[in-house]
Amino acid sequence: MSRGGVSLGVDVGTGSARAGLFDEKGKLLGSASNPIQMWKDKDCVEQSSTDIWHAVCAAVRSACSLANVAPEDVAGLGFTATCSLVAVGVDGSPVSVSSNGDSKRDILVWMDHRSVDQAERISSQGSPVLQFYGGGVSPEMQAPKLLWVKENMQESWSMVWRWMDLSNWLTYRATGDDTRSLSHMEQWRASDSSDIEPCGRDEVFWAQIGLGDLYEGSRAKIGHSVAFPGYPLGSGLTPTSAKASKSVLLLIYNGTV
Repeated sequence: MSRGGVSLGVDVGTGSARAGLFDEKGKLLGSASNPIQMWKDKDCVEQSSTDIWHAVCAAVRSACSLANVAPEDVAGLGFTATCSLVAVGVDGSPVSVSSNGDSKRDILVWMDHRSVDQAERISSQGSPVLQFYGGGVSPEMQAPKLLWVKENMQESWSMVWRWMDLSNWLTYRATGDDTRSLSHMEQWRASDSSDIEPCGRDEVFWAQIGLGDLYEGSRAKIGHSVAFPGYPLGSGLTPTSAKASKSVLLLIYNGTV
């Protein structure tokens, strides 16, 4: 059925990936979900980006089928996801963050609490940057998670090409564009939210907490190029991504739809 102007939203939660298709008036045309795997061991909670991508593609295919929407009718796609942390290797492959070395487990889930000690140490620094974190950091934030990996998994730490919030990883996986959403960079930088350029306090803060090496190479590992939510990324889906989802989408949007 040809209708044009359809928007596709993908939401990756803690337990499933959901896809919804909407017309130009915001009416839901169809939706579908697919479960995602999660591994729990005491305070450690991990997921696999490979598994999540497969779940996203399955949900998109099902939603398009249920809504009877042709791929060429989809004008834009937006991603949103939990604030989980993804470790990406130089060739885009997963880097293990699992204590058992499982190469598939490359995501520290938002509710992973292995970095309680690191969070307490960072909060005790008394840095003025902490005002942007409510006065202190939680083990559910990225800084303590990163510090835990650096202190406990040196091999993985050295193998990581990019550290990404899950939502940013999804746009990267879909388009090949490493640009980060400003809405997800507030955990990484102390900049005023109205300015996409980092302020000088950032580098001092990351060095103070033992993560100054993340600022090497123009902050490439944690995001050098930043865009406002809704900004189109790259040239749309890569051929590999389009084939995986059996869609030919025209634009990919960074962040929420």
